[in-house]
Amino acid sequence: MTTRRAFLTGSAVLAAGGLVSFPALAQGIAIGGIRVDARRLGPQGWGENAPRIARAMELELARQLAPLRQRGGPTLHVALQGLWLAAAVGSGSPGDSDSNDNMDSLAEVVDRGRVLFSREIRSMMPSSSGGAWYRPDIDQRRVAALLENNAQWIKRYLGA
Repeated sequence: MTTRRAFLTGSAVLAAGGLVSFPALAQGIAIGGIRVDARRLGPQGWGENAPRIARAMELELARQLAPLRQRGGPTLHVALQGLWLAAAVGSGSPGDSDSNDNMDSLAEVVDRGRVLFSREIRSMMPSSSGGAWYRPDIDQRRVAALLENNAQWIKRYLGA
């Protein structure tokens, strides 16, 4: 039979253990510059669009990471490793891998040649994330949705 004292002691131990196990929230990593490398996208079929995708990612990161920007701070290097759009827009159910667009990147914060932070990120969005399938700019909108999502994950991991 559980006594009131045993119950209260056990509850206090659980509460204390829970408080100790929560990590402290870290301050965001200051970012001086942002560099995006999309060279790996060219051979994957993105060709002349790869530099435009890199520039769009730089702009999206600059917008989202504005609170972390600090003159002279370390540089955020993002290597876009892969970008795949599903063949059909809106086919399948939301959890289907056939109907998802994907983007892989590697984000590193480098200060004077020393890596302060490194994280591989995969963004996965439904192929319908770019809006209506019949719009002439649907592919650009799908890529923009992936870039925004990937930048949000980078922002989250940097503590912004």
